[in-house]
Amino acid sequence: MTTSSCSYCHPENEFVLWRDEQCRVLLVEQTDFTGWCRVVWNQHLAELSDLDEQQRHRIMQVVAEVEHNIRELMAPKKINLASLGTGLPHLHWHIIPRNEDDSHFPEPVWCQPLRPGVVRPLAKNFVDEMKKRLSAAL
Repeated sequence: MTTSSCSYCHPENEFVLWRDEQCRVLLVEQTDFTGWCRVVWNQHLAELSDLDEQQRHRIMQVVAEVEHNIRELMAPKKINLASLGTGLPHLHWHIIPRNEDDSHFPEPVWCQPLRPGVVRPLAKNFVDEMKKRLSAAL
């Protein structure tokens, strides 16, 4: 994959909750897992080890802050963190709130569903609260 064909290098229709010069936090819409967020490194790099120590610290600080705030705002049973990048080799992390009544619990969201799941609506203040909290913390 070249940077010219990378959807993270040339984003369209992203819902950005927060950003700085190094990375951004996106709300993943159109999913059955309400509150799913993604932290994307802005520069086209494939692996965590491509970052220097300060950069690794920064992306993990952002991931942890997103996780923390999802937990406070949504109170999920568990949070899944994933950095796969096999389909799109651009460094990014998924932060996925999970509940026992979702379609895949306790399996990963990328597996076959186990049952019809409960899809929770996003709380009215979630976006505004996440923006406010991430801006204050980061």
